[in-house]
Amino acid sequence: MAYSSLQDLVTTCEIENKTLPQVILENEMVLTNKTEDEIFAMLQSRYCDMQKSINTAIHTPQEMPCNLIKGQAKRQYDYSLGNTLTGSVMNNAMAMAFSASEVNASMGKICAAPTAGSCGILPAVISSVVTQLNLIDKDVISALLVAAGVGAVITKNATISGAEGGCQAECGTAAAMAAAACVELSGGSAATAMNAAGIALINVMGLVCDPVAGLVQLPCSFRNASGAVNALISADMALAGQQCGIPADEVVNAMYRVGKKLPMEFRETALGGIAAQPSAVAIYKSLKEQYNEDGENNETNI
Repeated sequence: MAYSSLQDLVTTCEIENKTLPQVILENEMVLTNKTEDEIFAMLQSRYCDMQKSINTAIHTPQEMPCNLIKGQAKRQYDYSLGNTLTGSVMNNAMAMAFSASEVNASMGKICAAPTAGSCGILPAVISSVVTQLNLIDKDVISALLVAAGVGAVITKNATISGAEGGCQAECGTAAAMAAAACVELSGGSAATAMNAAGIALINVMGLVCDPVAGLVQLPCSFRNASGAVNALISADMALAGQQCGIPADEVVNAMYRVGKKLPMEFRETALGGIAAQPSAVAIYKSLKEQYNEDGENNETNI
């Protein structure tokens, strides 16, 4: 990779007088040996998958084990059509993030961005901003490139795994990617985009991963919805001139170190946090009994 840090991206843009998408695209072309057109086609295909996942459940609730989050997307979308406290943009973003979570839980097709558990954040945010600002497909591709560049750096220097670093590593990284993409869509600078990414990560520092019954439903869907909002407000703060205060790369390092220090109960084991509460344990036991009745090995499947 031609860049090893978020600051490398900013510095390269400034020295070579290039845009953030240009720097990331050129690096991708070298790494994959693909042409610009091939990469654009690939990103367009991924975005089509994203669009399907964020729009499916806002109209049709999805079936899944236990149905813990069935109907969340439609409920939020219907609410967004009326008078809301935070406006239609945020409520639509939440609805679309919920939708991708429902599709994922129902074993539908999603785009892991950067993970399946955080799949709703980036597409919901990009779609919301593209609609709000009346942008075109080329803008979407640029935003996806920026998101990919940020995600690649975090993957290289820290982790995007909930099992390794908690939900801050999954939904936090997704929000950082989406916040940087928002800045790009809004015409902000590379430095502003990285600032937004840092703010988004700071906002969820220490967030644990505690899936109820080991399913990627609760509280994952709520964190996708709130992660989308986190990305939007982080981008707005950065675009307003708010400074992260700590360099984004140091924030990434802090996230990694914090994640490593989290007890194993808070790293996707379903043994702590929300997952350890009485109601959550009851859900686990109910699902376990259901699998036993179906003649399946619950220890393998749950």
